Amino acid sequence: MKRRMFAVLLVMVMALSLAACGKSDSGNKTDAEKKAEEKETKELKNVTFVLDWTPNTNHTGVYVAIEKGFYEDAGLKVKVVQPPEDGAAVLVASGGAQFGVDFQDYLVPAFSGDNQLPVTAVAGIIQHNTSGIVSLKGNGITSPKGMCGKKYATWELEIEQAMLKYLVEKDGGDFKDVTMIPSTVTDVASALSTKEVDDVWIYYAWDGIALEQKGIASDFFFFKDYDEALDYYSPVIIANDDYLKDCPEETKAFLQATKKGYEYAMKHPKEAADILVKAAPELDKEIVVKSQEWLKDQYQADAPYWGYIDEKRWDAFYDWLYENGVVKEKIPHGTGFSNDYLQE
Repeated sequence: MKRRMFAVLLVMVMALSLAACGKSDSGNKTDAEKKAEEKETKELKNVTFVLDWTPNTNHTGVYVAIEKGFYEDAGLKVKVVQPPEDGAAVLVASGGAQFGVDFQDYLVPAFSGDNQLPVTAVAGIIQHNTSGIVSLKGNGITSPKGMCGKKYATWELEIEQAMLKYLVEKDGGDFKDVTMIPSTVTDVASALSTKEVDDVWIYYAWDGIALEQKGIASDFFFFKDYDEALDYYSPVIIANDDYLKDCPEETKAFLQATKKGYEYAMKHPKEAADILVKAAPELDKEIVVKSQEWLKDQYQADAPYWGYIDEKRWDAFYDWLYENGVVKEKIPHGTGFSNDYLQE
């Protein structure tokens, strides 16, 4: 935790010029560059958006909004950056970025304990939790109890293991029979094919689709199908609390433009995939196209509009954490999110 606080302080020093509405960092630029920037910033206000990981189809709407000029139309110039080692929430909390991508489960320390962070979830990127457990077809892991007697690649996170223990035992298995292999799997296909592990926690829209594209038959189950409380928001867009207070109109403009980007991706998945690959040419285009096609029905799903966060579902997950002893104090209902800045 000391490391996290040090990181926050360090990033705060680096990010002072980005914390306020419409300010930009001139650095050591030439007079000509400064004049050009001054002219530009009179028209467009700078916004920094930090990813949770490398670019993927969770982020497509943002890249579409940049490519299509939706942010410029809203008076904004958006810069996308990679997250620091301690994650997007740290950078957003410090003011180094106004917005970023995170996950409701990863945000628990931001809303509980002694080192809470001044961030708020302002939009759900995908309406339902699309994560779950994948294994090779025919390995017998078609439900949580199937993990018993098998090797699972664990991140050794408390929430992760609490969820799996709950699901395995609810499904009639004994969690002690699950062999935990500490591993940060970066290549799911390789890890499963070489028998390094038998099953891995993945987000279906990316790794599940990637396995299909590689012709690897697999079994997969969603966490949300076994308990409604685990249908949490994963991922979400978070915002810096001071920015929300000081710049509500810029926040609304950013979110409305982002909403247009995701709506475009829902209606035009192939074109949206092309835009993402143009921005991140290192991606496998076939995986991006297939992932985008699958996600077009998942971004909004049954919500009244893209980005909407259902308070009942949001609170249900944090209640579950308290009821299962993962957090010592109950997180008050309504904590950590807001629909106030995004309109239908």
